[in-house]
Amino acid sequence: MPIIQISGMSKSFTEGSVKTPVLENINLKVEKGEFIAIVGFSGSGKTTLISALAGLIKPDKGGVIFKGKETTGPDPERGVVFQSYSLMPWLSVRENVLLAVDAVFKKKSRTERATIADKYIEMVGLSHASARKPAELSGGMRQRVAVARALAMQPEVLLLDEPLSALDALTRAKLQDEFAEISEQEKKTIILITNDVDEAILLADRVIPLKPGPNATLGKEFAVNLERPRDRADMNSDPEFIRLRGEITDYLLKLGSERTGSAEENERRLPNVVPISQSETLPAAYVEAGGSPRTERYLEFSETTKIYPTATGPLTVVDGFDLKINKGEFITLIGHSGCGKSTVLSMVAGLNKITGGAIILDGTHVTKAGPDRAVVFQAPSLLPWMTAYDNVALGVDRVYPEAGKKERREIIEYYLSKVGLADSMHKAAAGLSSGMKQRVGIARAFALSPKLLLLDEPFGMLDSLTRWELQDVLMEVWKRTEVTTLCVTHDVDEAILLADRVVMMSNGPNACIGNIMAVDLPRPRSRKELLEHPDYYAYREELLGFLEAYEGGANPSEEQLESIRQKRAGRIARQRATAEVPLCSTAN
Repeated sequence: MPIIQISGMSKSFTEGSVKTPVLENINLKVEKGEFIAIVGFSGSGKTTLISALAGLIKPDKGGVIFKGKETTGPDPERGVVFQSYSLMPWLSVRENVLLAVDAVFKKKSRTERATIADKYIEMVGLSHASARKPAELSGGMRQRVAVARALAMQPEVLLLDEPLSALDALTRAKLQDEFAEISEQEKKTIILITNDVDEAILLADRVIPLKPGPNATLGKEFAVNLERPRDRADMNSDPEFIRLRGEITDYLLKLGSERTGSAEENERRLPNVVPISQSETLPAAYVEAGGSPRTERYLEFSETTKIYPTATGPLTVVDGFDLKINKGEFITLIGHSGCGKSTVLSMVAGLNKITGGAIILDGTHVTKAGPDRAVVFQAPSLLPWMTAYDNVALGVDRVYPEAGKKERREIIEYYLSKVGLADSMHKAAAGLSSGMKQRVGIARAFALSPKLLLLDEPFGMLDSLTRWELQDVLMEVWKRTEVTTLCVTHDVDEAILLADRVVMMSNGPNACIGNIMAVDLPRPRSRKELLEHPDYYAYREELLGFLEAYEGGANPSEEQLESIRQKRAGRIARQRATAEVPLCSTAN
């Protein structure tokens, strides 16, 4: 008999006279000790599903059977970890965990309850911080407390609702490893809600997509036939992982296409007007820069350094960043948190003063912010009371002062249409989803016709499936202009998908360039085609190897880094020796 069975479950929510269907006819059987990963798009009802499994909401139809009995409410035998930590801020780590232990094990002695709490605090690696308050902990440490609290209740089933989605890549990887170890040690039945395909494959026995809502239902199941324990770096070379990853990604992309539909694009004409960064009314230096035929070394970092004063003395964040970028290149910048990626971007944007060295854009020194550089931040930075159209117009009106009203309108509508907002351009920004807001930010940046496009983790706050969609949007719009672009990211797949070259940063402080990897893959690129290209996983292996080499603040030798580069080169050479692969050279 399965430990959990969901039969014909449906759920909708009603506000006033408006009924919103969420889940429709959910059916699932989970065997004792299984690890199930459910993946899906934002808004597809994943949290509603986990809340129903936990007994926190009542289905409209059908229900959840746990150990042969229908659930009627919460039960300590089903522990839950949500994306938000929900810790008591005035209590220590140990007191937060004890709060749950005391509620569940009232008949046990104080000593026994303390032993249980200490066991699980140690299991998640927080013994050294058991006396600290949540405010003194990092995001990853707070999530560890939530996991320890759920485990300390000693549930038979652990329900995880995107517990790692708000964490940086390194912290997320560490907690994934801890979940895998806990699964082996405790032999728990675990249901994980996630939007990360790699996370699902790394941890689960089965991966089950949740189709987009409304009326979301479970889709095709994928069995994960990979030996445990699983190592993320080793899996990158495993043919079964590569096959499974491709199949799941392809299936989710098809679901996404069905969700967005295939309506014919509203083609608009882009007027031939000159932005202020190339206008003859500007100072001579700008005019000279705007008319330059320069293509090589279009953007140049020359021993660029950034030092911050601190109470304990000067702190060198970026030390001798030296890079030459050709006109039209797309460069991605990757590295661990704190390596100075965003500092480099803010300096070239003119938002952060350079301490030493120089940054030269098209022959002109960067000394302040200007309309020749457009920035898309992680947060969209829109004025919420204004429409999407008006938010883009703020920049267009300033950058095209000589253009007529009709021409400026055509520019705004053209780019909003290109990012898929033709039908939503007159909606207030406050009413748009996170993904739609970021589309507005992308449209606004391209509408300025900048010399340089700067992207600071533009999709970092979005779920991975929405991120895929917007990466495609970005590539589609970029293809028209091929504007010189520098993009900061922590996502290995995003770095390869977008870039002509991937620049890898060493650890901070005193961060500099650790490695530069030219990406010799055909353009235009799509995620599906990328996953099917025989060289893709060799590039991925190099990036993962680089990040692993610098993990935990390590400082690898040049010999170690060269070994990682040669491993990628050798893998590609072997693949090309056995099959002819069509190549497309890119500017390096």
